[in-house]
Amino acid sequence: MPKYYCDYCDTYLTHDSPSVRKTHCQGRKHKENVKIYYQKWMEEQAQNLIDQTTAAFQAGKIAQNPFPNASGPPPRGTMIPPPTNYSGGPGGPPPQPGAPPGPGGPPPPMMGPPPMMMAPPGGP
Repeated sequence: MPKYYCDYCDTYLTHDSPSVRKTHCQGRKHKENVKIYYQKWMEEQAQNLIDQTTAAFQAGKIAQNPFPNASGPPPRGTMIPPPTNYSGGPGGPPPQPGAPPGPGGPPPPMMGPPPMMMAPPGGP
């Protein structure tokens, strides 16, 4: 009977049946090995990108300030208005003519406190 080789765990399973594979792939050690494998892969990708960027900078292909028009964040205390739509609410498309007000419309009327219950006359 053929054996199944797991690349992540670097091991052979005793049988190549769906149930054995499923049991192996649901195991704690296998999941940890998969996590480690992809974590290393992501670190390699990030390091390659860093190396390419560093080489391009040293070759003079990247300017000192790649964002010359960006002057940084606005000064402290500057108010930045939130984006609004035409119905007064944040985000979303403008209302259609004749459409009822949506979530940005007027609030529902306030209800007062519940009425007091009075005991019937002639009670105890």
